[in-house]
Amino acid sequence: MRVRADLNISLDGIAAPPVGTPEQPFGEDWGHLVAAYLATRTMQEQVFGKNDTGTTGVDDAYARRYFEGTGAEIMGAHKFGLDLYGDDPDWKGWWGPNPPFHMPVFVLTDRERPTLEMEGGTTFHFISAEPQDALHLAMAAADGQDVRIGGGPTVVKDYLRAGLVDELHVAIAPIVLNHGISLWDDLRGLEADFDVRSEAAESGTSHVTFTRKVLAP
Repeated sequence: MRVRADLNISLDGIAAPPVGTPEQPFGEDWGHLVAAYLATRTMQEQVFGKNDTGTTGVDDAYARRYFEGTGAEIMGAHKFGLDLYGDDPDWKGWWGPNPPFHMPVFVLTDRERPTLEMEGGTTFHFISAEPQDALHLAMAAADGQDVRIGGGPTVVKDYLRAGLVDELHVAIAPIVLNHGISLWDDLRGLEADFDVRSEAAESGTSHVTFTRKVLAP
């Protein structure tokens, strides 16, 4: 069992553009940040239900890895949409009646909400917990599979600072945003604890993977 995190970031490290409005909830920059990722065949199938369409190649290989071998996810309140729709008891997230997770998802929030069971095996649990405590819950639910720290960047940084992430993958889009939440703030020297490799995709995206070093006994 591993703890993994995957994020799309800009060249200047922005992983979450400023929060938008109900009319444009992800802001004007989000589409540019994730364009290559959403264009892959895997994402077209898993998220949009479209078969035999989308790009293949390097971006798609990393998109497939995102879904493989994961038994539970931890996400922040912003990713679920509670910053904009937290007062709406009928809000069920961005993904429709059959979200693409198909596993238990633990949403970190101070707002009390009942457990939400969706089609396809996704169950959203809304919890107020420290990173380690939430991870224990997710690991138990994952039943031996990996746990994914699904974002946003604030949640991922909390787990990185706590030394709880075994593998971090960032897809660096060839754009500069200059505003929003940076993944790298307060993480100086992060690379010292990881083996780092990178791979360029046909889209111009750079995929950088940090794998925690195994300490000799």
